[in-house]
Amino acid sequence: MTQYHENSIPAVFQNNAEKFRARAYAAYKVDGEYRDISWEEMLESVNNLAYYLLSKGIARGDKVAIFSANRYEWHMAALAVTSIGAVDVPIYATNSSQEAHYVLENSDSKICFVGSNEQLEAVLKVRDRLPLVGEYIIFDEYSGAAEGVKHLPKVLEEGKGSPSPDELDARIRGIEPQHLSTLIYTSGTTGNPKGVMLTHQNFFSNVINTLAEMKDKKTGRDLLSEDDLFLSFLPLSHSLERTAGFHGALFCGAKTAFAEDIKTILEDFVTVRPTIIICVPRIYEKIRAGVIGKVANASLIKKLIFNFALSQARKNLPVVCNDEEPSGGLYRLADKLVFSKLKAALGMDRLRYAISGGAPLSVADAEFFIGMGLKILEGFGLTETSPIVTFNRPWDMRPGTVGPVIRETEIKLADDGELLIKGPQVMAGYYKNEEATKEAFSDDGFFRSGYIGAIDGEGFLRITGRIKDIIVTAGGKNISPQNLENSVKGSRFIEQVAIIGDRRKFLSALVVPAFPELEAWAGAQGITFSEITDLLKDPRVIELYRKEIDERTVEFARVEQIRKFVLVRAEWTQETGELTPTQKVKRKVIMEKYGPEIEAMYAE
Repeated sequence: MTQYHENSIPAVFQNNAEKFRARAYAAYKVDGEYRDISWEEMLESVNNLAYYLLSKGIARGDKVAIFSANRYEWHMAALAVTSIGAVDVPIYATNSSQEAHYVLENSDSKICFVGSNEQLEAVLKVRDRLPLVGEYIIFDEYSGAAEGVKHLPKVLEEGKGSPSPDELDARIRGIEPQHLSTLIYTSGTTGNPKGVMLTHQNFFSNVINTLAEMKDKKTGRDLLSEDDLFLSFLPLSHSLERTAGFHGALFCGAKTAFAEDIKTILEDFVTVRPTIIICVPRIYEKIRAGVIGKVANASLIKKLIFNFALSQARKNLPVVCNDEEPSGGLYRLADKLVFSKLKAALGMDRLRYAISGGAPLSVADAEFFIGMGLKILEGFGLTETSPIVTFNRPWDMRPGTVGPVIRETEIKLADDGELLIKGPQVMAGYYKNEEATKEAFSDDGFFRSGYIGAIDGEGFLRITGRIKDIIVTAGGKNISPQNLENSVKGSRFIEQVAIIGDRRKFLSALVVPAFPELEAWAGAQGITFSEITDLLKDPRVIELYRKEIDERTVEFARVEQIRKFVLVRAEWTQETGELTPTQKVKRKVIMEKYGPEIEAMYAE
């Protein structure tokens, strides 16, 4: 049995595949049912795919793109590419032809894996402008006859028929920590994305140093193991899912179930009942809003029971945050009547840890879930830091913070409050962009995060905003919109919000209502309407939202009060252009799209 010195993800995969052999590596849906693929089967496929790539002359350092939604074949492609010392280039599954073209061209990719016929069609539209891409390998069934397109099973057969195990072995052993592993293109809220160069050391050190913190304080045993079940739904093109979901599960020997689609995530939760999830705040927001919305329309007795349970959750929050078992008959009653049933209904009854990142999680959302016993470990990181820099430990969770740093990592604040980061997880630079790389680092070698933060006496980091999002009012006041927005979104009637006010005399807001809640409230008030726009203009609705906004911003300074607002008639989504693939708001897009509405608020 071949054993590899573990200094890279491919080496760890090879060793664990030999160790876990018949155990399930992953589960994927076929005709509505989950089917397992073993570590042994995965190893054979990864190696055969690597043999194929070698036969095509893919050299160390060559770029190979992956344009696909989350699925086990995505893991297979990335492992095969990096095992031969090549560099994988993820493309978000929802990217357009032009967006995919930019990444493929800028990265100098030579082969492109695609998941679906839709993604294949997108790249074939621009293939004439991609002379370096010699072949497209599709995961799904393909009945077309386009030149240079191959179905993955055929590719695996060809690789199996021309094995080169010695060459593959040499490639794996030849991986050096400083060699590139991936180019992850930032989703970019403005301008073209930049290719973040992450090395094998970046990924490997980030997983090792994070898992080192996930140990039982009393026994020292690992808190994650081969008995865990991950649910993969955050895009693998996103560095958080790549490191924590893909590499983290691989290191532990855990099984990964792939969600059918982000749109079916709530159903997949119930089917899979995962023990670990990697998530962004938008998902938590929607789950909490849905629960509170149902309660609002429930009977009086159910409302009273739910409110009683929430009061017990708030009382026991410090206990849960310190990894202690809640005690007392009232909490056990609340758990029996509400928490256990709610978690079972959500498919979270086996959930041990939920990792949250990508954007700030509101304190209200964190306390809601943690109070009922769900451990949400909020952390902070960026694509450029592989991504994990800090996170809340299971035995010391502090809602409103993103925890202390992981091992071998140093953070500090610049004079202007910008968070600076140094550690083995920090990127090698931006691909073919020396100027941007130079600008990203301070004179003493710290990465400039672009975020404003505060670090308390115990080393816990709190993110207060992004530099590029800072609003400078006409009066010269600097305001971070994120804290305001998170507070306002605590209303069950508000789905999304964007604060406006740069170079303006006062703050205003674009507000996307939580339409099911608003319509239910309107019905209870006897408000009738034929079109949603009519409802949004009703004075009683305007008064409701004025009250909701004022109540949630009362503790903010006078200059931070939201003087005016506009109710927007449609939810912001990635498909309609207002959100990035990681669910961040594209402020520039929103400012342009709602220009007339914004100007009307300042017309006086």
